[in-house]
Amino acid sequence: MTRITFFKSDGVFYGFQETGHTGYAEEGNDVLCSAISAMTMLLINAIMVAYESDADYTIDEETTDITLVAKSALAAYEKDEKKRYAIEGLIKAYYYQLNDLTEEYYDFLSVEAIEKPIEK
Repeated sequence: MTRITFFKSDGVFYGFQETGHTGYAEEGNDVLCSAISAMTMLLINAIMVAYESDADYTIDEETTDITLVAKSALAAYEKDEKKRYAIEGLIKAYYYQLNDLTEEYYDFLSVEAIEKPIEK
């Protein structure tokens, strides 16, 4: 099962951590894993390239665990309100899209959001 935990600070989505393998199908045929991977990389690239914002992310090549922290979604780190709104919107849209997927793939995907303020 893939578990994805989204991070919020004062209700603002700013990152997530993905762990585990979906197990929906064999490697190379797992459409759920492919969908999650594609959406994750789209999100990271949109934040870093399209919005020219820093994002800290790690991908563990062995476990395929991924962590993203986009401080630019938070007022303490980004002055441009429109950019903050856009970046949080991308992360929140990903959260809602994944929640939609859990309706059909509940045995293979778990999604939650937690309050986790960034330590300064």
